[in-house]
Amino acid sequence: MAVSGFEGFEKRLELRFFNDSITNTNPIGLRLIDFESLDQVLNEVQCTVVSAVANHSFDAYVLSESSLFVYPTKIIIKTCGTTQLLKSIRPLIHLARNVNLTLRACRYSRGSFIFPNSQPFPYTSFEDEVVIVEESLPNSLRYRKASVMTPSNSNPSRAWHVFTASADVEPDESLVVVEVCMTELDRVNARSFFRRKGDEGNSDSAGKEMTRLSGIDMINANAFICDFAFDPCGYSMNGVDGDRYSTIHVTPEDGFSYASFECGLSLYDGGHGDIAEVLARAIDVFRPGCVSIATTYNGEDYDHEVTKRVERVLAKKLGLKCRSRLMDEFPGSGTVVYQSFTPRRK
Repeated sequence: MAVSGFEGFEKRLELRFFNDSITNTNPIGLRLIDFESLDQVLNEVQCTVVSAVANHSFDAYVLSESSLFVYPTKIIIKTCGTTQLLKSIRPLIHLARNVNLTLRACRYSRGSFIFPNSQPFPYTSFEDEVVIVEESLPNSLRYRKASVMTPSNSNPSRAWHVFTASADVEPDESLVVVEVCMTELDRVNARSFFRRKGDEGNSDSAGKEMTRLSGIDMINANAFICDFAFDPCGYSMNGVDGDRYSTIHVTPEDGFSYASFECGLSLYDGGHGDIAEVLARAIDVFRPGCVSIATTYNGEDYDHEVTKRVERVLAKKLGLKCRSRLMDEFPGSGTVVYQSFTPRRK
């Protein structure tokens, strides 16, 4: 592994707001916030918008370091590298207040950094991160919990860190969020995310070629994909499918290669097999040596059969064995299941 390189593992922040303020005078809620204001927040975080797309349900921005999604009552922002994500909490709450929206819940999560010593304060310590988040939140979010989910019998350095805070003890959203972190990408597959020598196309056209060559366009054929290729390598995309988002980010350099896939799903969209099949298609794009999957059941009850099906499908189709499975419950923020996988041969 390289002594230092680009940090692929993202920090992720989700802010959800009460929906009783969505009225005829402001039916689009947070989407009413102007771009200049969002851009100022991103400047504090140390990233910029490089591409964007929107539909009737939400706005999706590809960032220089990952992604931002703005729904009427929800904001999701995830940033990689050495970005200062937590600096966005106070200004985003302030901007929401300007459009008469009150914070209902907050979730901050991340994996374990490949280069932890390269992170600025407070990201060198999850305890420090939790302190900063708590200080940024109103007292009305009184149901709070921090947890580090650490696999005991696989790689203990690949822990999942979660902090949640909620104004209600019951979750407010019936959605399953799946976050996949992949390292040790197959070298041949990773080549799809390097710009070709002599390529004079722009980042949008190069991104579309990477999407097609890698097979990312087949993960969800119904999604409209907003993609972007970095120079000389690297890739990001946001997928838009009705009111559902998906996002992929790739750092393909050998020695610290990393890819992430995230999507929001419902268990009732078309059978319990959906999540497992989507994950198998996404992970197959990269053929990683190490995979972790954090599945958050918000308003829907945790379904053990879904978890077991994911393990069966990944074993059968990709030869991945589940080495660890952890579960934790968060008041007002649902249940998180954290699974770690490596190929059977390991």
